[in-house]
Amino acid sequence: MLRRLRGKSAPCLASAGYSRISIRSDRTQAKSKTSPLWLFDLDNTLHNASHAIFPAINRNMNAYLAKVLGDGITPADAQTVNEIRLQYYVRYGATMLGMVRHHGVRAEDFLHEAHRFIDLPSMIRAEHGLKNLLRRLPGKKILLTNAPRQYSRHVLRHLDLHRHFDAHIAIETMRVHGQMQPKPSRPFLRKLLQQYRINAQRCILVEDSLDNLRAAKREGLKTVLVHGYTPLAQRKKNAACVDVTVKSVLQLTNYYHRLCGLPR
Repeated sequence: MLRRLRGKSAPCLASAGYSRISIRSDRTQAKSKTSPLWLFDLDNTLHNASHAIFPAINRNMNAYLAKVLGDGITPADAQTVNEIRLQYYVRYGATMLGMVRHHGVRAEDFLHEAHRFIDLPSMIRAEHGLKNLLRRLPGKKILLTNAPRQYSRHVLRHLDLHRHFDAHIAIETMRVHGQMQPKPSRPFLRKLLQQYRINAQRCILVEDSLDNLRAAKREGLKTVLVHGYTPLAQRKKNAACVDVTVKSVLQLTNYYHRLCGLPR
């Protein structure tokens, strides 16, 4: 705020003040044109879903699939459920899409049944410092998750991260021409880049899934693999689709210049 000015010099200094505001505005606009757009995954990226949440989702999903794939009286056996889960995941990138297309399942019913928890807050495990990280990273941040909105909103609010994201894109809203296309959908990524009017090279996807990172890399995005919560047998740190590998998202500030192509 400008201090109260005395005498004849006030108009001149006020004018200088307006000039400074204009310059600051120009700098802000210039910065917005060069700052990155961060796309953050949620599960096993911002928190440890492998600890309790993923096991619960797997149990819920298997029980729901067994019921749907059964004969109406007897649930389908475990082998049938596992085969269908894998088949649809490989073919569509999400088991849910196969169940919707081939078994008349409603997407909202599938998501609701898979994400039923008795006490979700007690299952969440995350590192301290996430709010400070998101506050320090320049650029807009978007939560981009294949989880449903209600669940992901609860996790964000429990971690007190919701106010640090400019947008929250859950699986229900990942659509292209009216059809649900969650990660690793390349058409949806292209739609997102167009919506935000940003070049792919200024967009950074932070993920634990190599399939999602691979799709993003093919669209020209920068990619960060977070492997700290991934089971050891599934870790592949040196994949060609990965620009930067970190154990924790808290390490992102160490690689900001590299990801944005800036001199240190």
